[in-house]
Amino acid sequence: MAPPAPQLPTVDERLESADDGTIKLRMRTHDGHPIEAVLMVFARGGGGPDDTRTLPPRYTACLSSQSGCALACTFCATGAMRLRRSLTSAEIVAQLTELATLCPTRIDNVVMMGMGEPFHNYDAVLEALRELADPRGFAIAARRMTISTVGWVPGIERFARDDFPARLALSLHAPSDGVRAQLMPVNRRFPIDRLMAACADYCDTTGRSIFIEYLLLDGVNDSRAHAHELVELLAQHDGERARFHVNLIAYNPAGTPYVGSSVATVHAFRDTLREHGLETSYRVSRGRDVAAACGQLASQDVSRDLAHRRGERVGRLEERAQRPVDRD
Repeated sequence: MAPPAPQLPTVDERLESADDGTIKLRMRTHDGHPIEAVLMVFARGGGGPDDTRTLPPRYTACLSSQSGCALACTFCATGAMRLRRSLTSAEIVAQLTELATLCPTRIDNVVMMGMGEPFHNYDAVLEALRELADPRGFAIAARRMTISTVGWVPGIERFARDDFPARLALSLHAPSDGVRAQLMPVNRRFPIDRLMAACADYCDTTGRSIFIEYLLLDGVNDSRAHAHELVELLAQHDGERARFHVNLIAYNPAGTPYVGSSVATVHAFRDTLREHGLETSYRVSRGRDVAAACGQLASQDVSRDLAHRRGERVGRLEERAQRPVDRD
């Protein structure tokens, strides 16, 4: 007798950004747990400065590995949900299947940067990515897939010895234990020295580089001193094969106390890294107006609560700004 077919999530709602065409799907597992998947479109130019051709846009799918997340990063809406449960490989693949029906061409890239910590659900995530890479199916090249982790060291160590060559991204967000522990409770379990040692081992074992994701928060982790600390931290672990590319990320409002860094601060931070030879890029937010951007994915009830808190915070700031100044 054939095994029963897997129970797949269904789509509750489709939201499309008026700003950049990003599509977010609110989905629900068969047992009622919310998940979200996002399809992003990126325009491409020609082959060089003198090439006037317009190439087809590039599509990237952002998939969830869990409903909610246990690691509770303080800047992230998903963390406010806590963990509902991990997804099966079929439920992960189903997200891409649904997004593919909305895509006018093939999906080029897959990033495991949606809800959840992928390395808390290692087996299902890798099984799903292998299925997506299968030439009989979506045939997405492994090098066009990225797994993002908050720094779950056992997962990094295991992935270093896995034969599936997807890329690795590390959500670092701070160059010191003091600041990182404030932002990311996981740092108390895996401090930066142990985390970066695991990353260096990954680079040495696989020969692949790591994307360092760094969210810039006003007055928290965005000073020139922080930039110099980051340069020193990465230099300490930059071996013969250990290579890092720093991806600076804009903060997307998620009902937390944080505020994104100013454009001038972002440029100063970026320039400091580049002056010291670090490859650095800046991730432009996509789908912010439909809460589809980095750090904004959450169940509807949590999203409403966070939006309410954000509105209250803005109201307090506006009230404070309107108060008369006592100049005596």
